[in-house]
Amino acid sequence: MDDGQLPRAAHSLRAVWDDDLAEYDFGPGHPLAPVRVQLTIALARALGVLDAEGVTVIEPEPIDDELLLTVHRADYLDAVKAERRDLRFGLGTADVPVFANMHRASRRVAGATVAAAKAVFEGSALHGINVAGGLHHAMPGAASGFCVYNDPAIAIRWLLDRGAERVAYVDTDVHHGDGVQEIFYDEPRVLTISLHQNGRTLFPGTGFPDETGGPHAEGFAVNVALPPGTADAGWLRAFHAIVPPLLHEFRPTILVSQHGCDSHRLDPLAQLALSVDGQRTAAAAIHRLAHEVCDGRWVATGGGGYALAEVVPRTWTHLLAEASGRPIDPATPTPQEWQDLVVQRTGALPPRTMTDGEPGAYADFATGHDPADPIDRAIIATMRAVFPSHGIDVSWLG
Repeated sequence: MDDGQLPRAAHSLRAVWDDDLAEYDFGPGHPLAPVRVQLTIALARALGVLDAEGVTVIEPEPIDDELLLTVHRADYLDAVKAERRDLRFGLGTADVPVFANMHRASRRVAGATVAAAKAVFEGSALHGINVAGGLHHAMPGAASGFCVYNDPAIAIRWLLDRGAERVAYVDTDVHHGDGVQEIFYDEPRVLTISLHQNGRTLFPGTGFPDETGGPHAEGFAVNVALPPGTADAGWLRAFHAIVPPLLHEFRPTILVSQHGCDSHRLDPLAQLALSVDGQRTAAAAIHRLAHEVCDGRWVATGGGGYALAEVVPRTWTHLLAEASGRPIDPATPTPQEWQDLVVQRTGALPPRTMTDGEPGAYADFATGHDPADPIDRAIIATMRAVFPSHGIDVSWLG
């Protein structure tokens, strides 16, 4: 089974980018290298995605500390501005080394995601994307996992404060979206869903099915902890078993999604085994759900992804193309000028096409499940933990 394609109706997309977003840079040798985002924008431009009808590239919104303080603590902002090692705030670690103009660069990433959210909320576009965003590990008072300010959470808080009744957040990064979950753990207006590699085997060591929300939001934190080695078919099976039923019950005003592509089999920091094709299929499914549950109002970000040239640019270019309403044929060759840029910037062997040659197919969980299968066990654990809170029957699981 696959997702098919949305009809190619007129879409409007605000893609947020300017070159200054590459200033979010922890320095040489750090996995979160800004070249991965620069190569994404270059590939999207070379394939005509950003010049398509209905697509507008806009610059980040300038935001002030007042907006950051809706999510982060004042003493933490002061520590970031000081630009010195302070382990109380997670600054100066191997994951989050301090760099010059850290506050300005991090605030700009947050402003880019807020700009995408604003475009969608105010109706100037149906979809908004910041591929430089998705810094989902940052906590209210500490940096974590390459993340200084939690731009998805800041954008969600902006939406709530301006009257959005319900926001759903779907996180497809290989790492648990712990910061966003923590910030909205007791907020029933926000449904967080994270599909990730099991925390017993990967940072940040959280995201288990029994993390279901605070006393005022029981069942509104949803975690699917997948075993190492999960590939396209298993990941998509889990996604379709969990995400659509919950979104249809929750009926968000706006859907926010994080598209970390470190779930890819080539990623050096994790152990899932998805392909670019599986990740493209996931983006298409999220796009479809936005149209089904909230009239297409969709805000998307990038996230993790450390196969800098081989994976990230292709997956996020597919994301941008999907949101534009003009998906790219997976067999499309990557342009020669982009391949040359990859060699020049990274020395890596550039991918020649926009596909890994996989079908992006899966078997629907509803047609039968095996309690002995580790992926099906993960799905069942999540269903049992949260579905009853949303009035979804689980008696058929046995």
